[in-house]
Amino acid sequence: MARRTPPTLDEFVTALGTDPRVVHVERSPERSAHFAKLAQPLPDVIEDLVPEQGLWSHQAEAINHARAGHSVAIATGTASGKSLCFQLPIADAIAAGPLPATALLLFPTKALAQDQLRSLTALKVPGLIAATHDGDSSPEERKWTRTHANVLLTNPEMLHMSMLPVHANWGTYFKRLRYVVIDELHMLRGMFGSNVAQVLRRLRRICAHYGSDPVFIFTSATIGDPSVLASTLCGLPVEAVVDDGSPRGERLFVLWDPDGINDGSEEEPKSVSSSRDTAELMSALVKDDHRTIAFCRSRKGTELVTADVQRRLTKRLAPSVRSYRGGYLTSERREIEKELFDGTLRGVVATTALELGIDVGGLDACILNGFPGTIASMWQQAGRAGRESQQSLAVLVAGDDQLDQWFVHNPTELFQRSPEPAVVNTNNPYVLYPHLACAAFELPLTDADEAWWPDVLDDAIRELVQDDLLKIRMPTARAGLGAVWSGRGRPAGGVGLRSANANEFRIATADGSLIGTVDGARAFRLVHPGSIYLHQGTAWRVTELDLDDHVAIVEPHDGGEYTQPRAVTDIRILHTDEEREIGTATVCLGTVEVETTVIGYRRFDTFTREQLGMHELDLPSSKLVTRAFWYIIDDHITSAAGVGPAELPGALHAAEHAGIGILPLFAICDRWDVGGVSTPYLTETGAATIVIHDAYPGGAGMAELGFAAADRHLRATLELIEACECDAGCPSCIQSPKCGNGNEPLDKVAAIELLRAMLSV
Repeated sequence: MARRTPPTLDEFVTALGTDPRVVHVERSPERSAHFAKLAQPLPDVIEDLVPEQGLWSHQAEAINHARAGHSVAIATGTASGKSLCFQLPIADAIAAGPLPATALLLFPTKALAQDQLRSLTALKVPGLIAATHDGDSSPEERKWTRTHANVLLTNPEMLHMSMLPVHANWGTYFKRLRYVVIDELHMLRGMFGSNVAQVLRRLRRICAHYGSDPVFIFTSATIGDPSVLASTLCGLPVEAVVDDGSPRGERLFVLWDPDGINDGSEEEPKSVSSSRDTAELMSALVKDDHRTIAFCRSRKGTELVTADVQRRLTKRLAPSVRSYRGGYLTSERREIEKELFDGTLRGVVATTALELGIDVGGLDACILNGFPGTIASMWQQAGRAGRESQQSLAVLVAGDDQLDQWFVHNPTELFQRSPEPAVVNTNNPYVLYPHLACAAFELPLTDADEAWWPDVLDDAIRELVQDDLLKIRMPTARAGLGAVWSGRGRPAGGVGLRSANANEFRIATADGSLIGTVDGARAFRLVHPGSIYLHQGTAWRVTELDLDDHVAIVEPHDGGEYTQPRAVTDIRILHTDEEREIGTATVCLGTVEVETTVIGYRRFDTFTREQLGMHELDLPSSKLVTRAFWYIIDDHITSAAGVGPAELPGALHAAEHAGIGILPLFAICDRWDVGGVSTPYLTETGAATIVIHDAYPGGAGMAELGFAAADRHLRATLELIEACECDAGCPSCIQSPKCGNGNEPLDKVAAIELLRAMLSV
């Protein structure tokens, strides 16, 4: 019997055309390669590193900038050869001798560093000695690396904790440092990016101390304004390279709405359908011999979808699909990566861990189980599919939140909208001051350090001296006036890069095993007694919250339920920086104080979302000083909208939720990075007010982007609510999974009328 010829991707999509869940099919045409030559030829010893066909135009442009001493940010598509943009300049600098230059490569994950180590080693450049330096390195390996390696692959945390505080041990390395490579630029946003910006300023300061001035090379997925973000991070002018010269085959992109066959019943939540449909599509693709990757937004989701896919496949095919997420042993992840690369696996279900540039070989199709939060991430994930110039397929299976539903029904917005900009806040005192303490430990702070921290240094030193963390060293014959560290130990040990470190709480088991940490600003919401905390795929129940020692004690939990805090929030505007009119409303930007009291929590079944119970808590309030933008709605607006005192709280609350849900349209963030408060009367404004604020002490830059895009943000909020077909509100429009008031009160109809009146439509 003749073997069936599997359908092509084009035929597969055509067959889907009659399915009511297919909302839209977008075709991106094939793109030819564009080549360019280097401004200066490479030395003969490394000329062989150039691919036989030559350099794509963006590669040549980036290399020309770097070799000319200009910092550069390369923001091009997945598999566009960005590694060569820094490999060739590094090889050139090392081959130049007689004293080889050094290079520092920073990666967000160990897996990416290991992947790049293999690539660099395979180049066989004379004199190039590459090594990793991370938490897995033994003391002997670290000593060998300091002595012998000239290309160091590490992460921002190791630079912060293990290199800068003992820079004298690395003096020769820093003296010869020619290039600093920062991979996955788009991940350096918000609080993490703000911390990394301070680490890079400390690095440049130490390099200047040893007489070097390295060039920075950033690589990134496609994002808005990459040069602005890169320049903010390193404090230098940065050239942007964004015109992708690599070839690409035709891409088919399907928008899929599981609710397209909804009969109106509420028996099955849409989120379950999203995972079910992802499994259905993936199993069909694997059966048709198309190598497929599916991205899920949670670790638990990857396991559920993988199990569903395997159930749908034959016993022969089922083992060819595996899951990939955080929490696996390193050896397990490496095995999966190898099987993907060599073609053993036909499919993998992954979290964003595989969104990054790990080389997993050619894939045919990509399924996104829910919009990943930003357009930049969407294209990064979709770009994992596509082998050279062959056709590829991407499918976005919409979930039930605001952004998913917005995009699935606004395909033009999705495919034509520019990627969002990412932002950092380099002047956030909650980030800046601890890093200045670290800098003072490394070298005394003097007036010369205004070069790295202009306009903020004097005030910061004054505050740190008053807090007994720094002391002023009087001038001597050997050293001038300066501020030096006066605390105990290394200050870097108390500064985490992933948070603002504001009264950080440890999460630990009863025997003292550390599970993780959480900012004090969010501790009462996330790790209150009775809460379910997820970490690396494992569920933990908080049994005790010790407010004196700042530790949450946890025990293992089966994960069959989740919790949602109930809270009351008050907000006070401390300072208004800017304001302007939008329609009939006023939008402002400034600093606010958010006071939150967690008064209890609800328990829900993980799969059915059925409420299992409600519990009260007695916790102190927490205060957060942060950045925000807010809409002022005067009485004439509510009158024009026909929204009376009884409807106003629900209208404001609904608009607030939708506004938070849609904000990632205008900034690389997700709704967990921001919070909101709405009230019929705020003392500082004298009117009804909707406030959207950064969820981090001091702010992380999201409020500024929201204010800048306020007119578009408000209009998109209205369109989102209007387009939803529900009667009274649902997770796709005005309900929020993190609402401290249990999504009460909400008034969809009144919210629409209020937003129309604000926009004068």
